[in-house]
Amino acid sequence: MPLITQDLIAQHNLTGDEYQKIIDILGRGPNLTELGMFSVMWSEHCSYKSSRVHLKKLPTTGPRVVQGPGENAGAVDIGDGLCVIFKMESHNHPSFIEPYQGAATGVGGILRDIFTMGARPIALLDSLRFGELHSPKNRHLMKGVVSGIAGYGNCMGVPTVGGEIVFNDIYALNPLVNVFCLGLAHQDKIFRGTAAGVGNPVIYFGSKTGRDGIHGATMASDSFDDQSEQKRPTVQVGDPFTEKLLLEACLELMERDLLVGIQDMGAAGLTSSACEMASRAGNGIELDLTVVPRREPGMTPYEIMLSESQERMLMVAKAGKEEECIEICRKWDLDVAVVGKVTADGILRVMDQGNVVAEIPAKALADDGPRYERPYQPPAYQDMLTNLNYDAIPDVKDANAALLALLESPTIASKRWVYEQYDHMVRTNTKVRPGSDAAVVRIKGTKKAVAMTVDCNSRYCLLNPYEGARLAVAEAARNLVCSGAVPIGLTDCLNFGNPERPDIMWQFAMAIEGMKDACEHFEIPIVSGNVSFYNETNGLSIYPTPMLGMVGLIDDAERSMTQWFKQDGDDIILLGSCREDLGGSEYLKVVHAREQGSPPFLSLNAEKTLHDCVLSLIHDGLLQSAHDCSEGGIAVALAESCISGHERTIGAVVRLSRGRLRKDSVLFGESQSRIVISANPVHREAILHHARRVGVPAEVIGAASGERLVVSVGNDGPAEPVIDQPVTVLWDRWAFSVERSLNQA
Repeated sequence: MPLITQDLIAQHNLTGDEYQKIIDILGRGPNLTELGMFSVMWSEHCSYKSSRVHLKKLPTTGPRVVQGPGENAGAVDIGDGLCVIFKMESHNHPSFIEPYQGAATGVGGILRDIFTMGARPIALLDSLRFGELHSPKNRHLMKGVVSGIAGYGNCMGVPTVGGEIVFNDIYALNPLVNVFCLGLAHQDKIFRGTAAGVGNPVIYFGSKTGRDGIHGATMASDSFDDQSEQKRPTVQVGDPFTEKLLLEACLELMERDLLVGIQDMGAAGLTSSACEMASRAGNGIELDLTVVPRREPGMTPYEIMLSESQERMLMVAKAGKEEECIEICRKWDLDVAVVGKVTADGILRVMDQGNVVAEIPAKALADDGPRYERPYQPPAYQDMLTNLNYDAIPDVKDANAALLALLESPTIASKRWVYEQYDHMVRTNTKVRPGSDAAVVRIKGTKKAVAMTVDCNSRYCLLNPYEGARLAVAEAARNLVCSGAVPIGLTDCLNFGNPERPDIMWQFAMAIEGMKDACEHFEIPIVSGNVSFYNETNGLSIYPTPMLGMVGLIDDAERSMTQWFKQDGDDIILLGSCREDLGGSEYLKVVHAREQGSPPFLSLNAEKTLHDCVLSLIHDGLLQSAHDCSEGGIAVALAESCISGHERTIGAVVRLSRGRLRKDSVLFGESQSRIVISANPVHREAILHHARRVGVPAEVIGAASGERLVVSVGNDGPAEPVIDQPVTVLWDRWAFSVERSLNQA
């Protein structure tokens, strides 16, 4: 057993004060295995030691909440005795080091979080960030990540039904791979990760334990440098076929009522699952490593306890039910062994060959880690970021060229190259496929459907983290509303740089405040989530990216809505009003190479009124389509409404009022609380009357017709078109941009 030196402590990413706290807890110095266990459980990735003080401000309760934060995933009531269970997780660092396996094991991990709660996973979404595609390295990362997501999800038979991707060179050395999963369960059959019942057997099942992924949680709690790719051995290797067997075995074990508690072995492996289950119940667990299934000879207790090998679970069975549990696991061709028992002393005791190799209070590992109120303050450059001199930016001269450039921007362009690699129709629940504002999945056996979206504009969050987070909540809710869904719950994946830097901690604290205020106003509880810090390389941090996964409920699936125009002659109506909102826009980045200014103004009251108005119009059957205005402004929203339909494209003739605004603000500004709807002209007066009655600005701006998108901008009197393009040209630029970028030499 090696001596515990200062160098060894530092290698485990523990500070001197943290090491002293370990000594105080144990009443002695730790051995190497114990040091490793504390290292992973007290890592930022597992302990949330820099974020908990802020996270507790978020709203987590509500009439629909069945399970809030603190379990493997959150659960929200959808009626009929059913609930949806959902969560989003990050696998950023592993995906940079080994993109295929990093992304694949990210999918595997989030799937286990869902089915360990007793839910069958029915939908996946992914939210990705890469550097610009002119770089061969970024193209390699993107192709690998997409292949990993497709390979694992498709093999599991869980459809990937939506997502979003943003490209910015700030993510070139720190790509983000955030995966959302949603499952369906009966409310009275939810399982939790608890080791209740002294004497109950603790059973390991799934794949064998290997040396892959050791210190993966610690790596995820560290910044990168030029040597980071050498960390490839810490990236786990996934096997979706074993995970499929694991899923079916878990659901059968749950159906047979054999379990007290169950948890997957995710970050920190056997250590985290054992100590967290014990701590939740106020109990201890005694483990015998001698019987743990392993695939490599000579593994030490340190390696077994810290391994993050995939497709493994830990369950606490009801007393006397061990043999039934083992029989089911063997039926599904899984390795299985009784590896311990629940104890009353609160200690996680690890035995190997009859010797005690670790003895730590379970609560100390799972809950009593350090808590930091890190200092925070805005960076010196913040004012420079938000200071945008409009006089220095010429108004748009060629709006046709600007629109085409925006449609070709990979952030706005169609992601069909990506989602066509995913099986988004497996299990035949998918009502709205990828390519609209939100994905919609039927709940079989009911009339209902669930809508899902993932959203975050990280440029807004850079310019003003508080406003950026509020805007992210508003856009996610608006996307669900455009699909016909009432938002009912949210999960988050909060991606930031090094929390030890006051400027990064300021971004985080302000983003939490923004999320809190918006979610409280919209009455949307946050039921699960994840924090990913240290997303920086050589001191260069990513933009603050608080990714949100939001879920909505549609009472009648046949009332679900999509974003594209449906037929010639339909009115096009703009709900909401335009302001001078060019700050932080995709237009400024693509056309003027600027990322600065103040994010768009957001009134939470106006936004909520808009949501209620659109939901009422959809419920009454008055609309043909609904599409929110976001990146690229109304010009891009109109173009997407013309070209994003899966069956056909359709043109539009539109006139926009200018007022005193710049032309580029009218066309490409990203003013919030705006939705483009289309409707049969017979419903025009009913729509306008309802909008006026509830206080939503509404204006008929044109009609869907023909084979061209023609947009005029003016006030009174005739106005010449500033955009006039065949929809076939718009579609070609938009539909194939990502594919062309990936295939460049």
